[in-house]
Amino acid sequence: MWYFLYNGLLLIASPVILALLLSKQRCRRGLPQRFGFSLPAIRQDDRPLIWVHAVSLGEVVAVAPLVRELHRRHPDHRFVVSTVTETGREAVEQQLAGLAEHCYAPLDFPWVISRMVQRLRPALYLFVETELWPNLLRHLHRCGVPTVLVNGRLSTNSFARQRWRIVRSFYRTMIEKLSLCLMQSERDRERIIALGADAGVVRRTGNIKFDRPVPVARDSRSTRAGLGLQKDDRLIVAGSTHQGEEDMLVDAYRTLLERHPSARLLLAPRHIERADDVEAMVRAKGLTVQRRSAISSGYGSTGKTPVHIIILDSRGELADLYQEAVVAFVGGTLIPVGGHNLLEPALWGKPVLFGPYTDHCAEIAQLLLQAGGGCRVTREVLAQQLVRLFEQPEECARIGQAARSVVEQNQGALQATVDAIDGILVSAGSRTTSPCSHDPLPLMAGR
Repeated sequence: MWYFLYNGLLLIASPVILALLLSKQRCRRGLPQRFGFSLPAIRQDDRPLIWVHAVSLGEVVAVAPLVRELHRRHPDHRFVVSTVTETGREAVEQQLAGLAEHCYAPLDFPWVISRMVQRLRPALYLFVETELWPNLLRHLHRCGVPTVLVNGRLSTNSFARQRWRIVRSFYRTMIEKLSLCLMQSERDRERIIALGADAGVVRRTGNIKFDRPVPVARDSRSTRAGLGLQKDDRLIVAGSTHQGEEDMLVDAYRTLLERHPSARLLLAPRHIERADDVEAMVRAKGLTVQRRSAISSGYGSTGKTPVHIIILDSRGELADLYQEAVVAFVGGTLIPVGGHNLLEPALWGKPVLFGPYTDHCAEIAQLLLQAGGGCRVTREVLAQQLVRLFEQPEECARIGQAARSVVEQNQGALQATVDAIDGILVSAGSRTTSPCSHDPLPLMAGR
């Protein structure tokens, strides 16, 4: 019954889904493949294939070390990483070149799922965090393909919605098909069991984001020159910001600028297609602004008028640019989004500021607060905290070191995750392809 209702609603909503995807520039390129009109150009051979699904840039960054370690342990396997967005595709091609191929994730229509599974013929399916798609999981289950939730989490809002009996019943039909649930925290482990997962297949393995390799420091002089920074300029890096947050950050920066004229602010919008709007907002506030893509080496503050604010409108640079920060802010936290990657600046030993909305990264935020490596701010106190950290360099360094210690003390999730996946691969045997060869799932198939 549930699949009958779900597929019926999915079909009715398909024009809306198409319109929404077309409205997002980062989602347009892979649409024909996602709707099943074309198949991914994946090389075919006899080696077993592991399909890893990561939604976008953040998930690819998190899962890349996992793919590398699995490839090291299982060089006789092939790897395909699917994403939804263009930024995700670029991250796969940059970070996993030679190790994994890329394809766009299929939309959850039964006929699309069937074509994709028959094309890839996976021996194992791994998916990151919360990407539960009913038809995909059902089809893989029918094909006998083991499915593993990696780095799993359930936000408070998501868990609250799924506590409704009718939603919870449908949710159970999905998670009961999972071979293994590897959860980030004890909270996540308890929640997925409460929603119907078999406790025997649920493990707390930790957050694999802690196991990202320690970045290699770049030549700071060339990096700063590429940002148009002068020798005495002191940088705030605000990463993965959303609409509304940039306005708050710029207001706080103006307060800081009155006391520290050498302060500079780098804004990295979560979606770089918003760069025009962000630039217009900054200019409307009377500050000078320059886009990263328009800055040539040595250009920027060398002119008569210093460039106050840099807009990062390029991809793949943010994680490394935290190296140049005096202090970092991570977005999606001053507005109710739930937060983004707090560990990227912590890896560089930078004080991490974030707002009250950290549901997507609750455990990391709490660890940073407990260790004194992070500061929770509101719009009202953001400027005050920036001034404090700029004026107390020793305290700033202490907070940054505490942030880095949080990362170092919580590593090990990657090893635990790979060990658990190894167990699934052993139990699956040496099967090289999925046994699934039946016709596509009927649109209105029942449970």
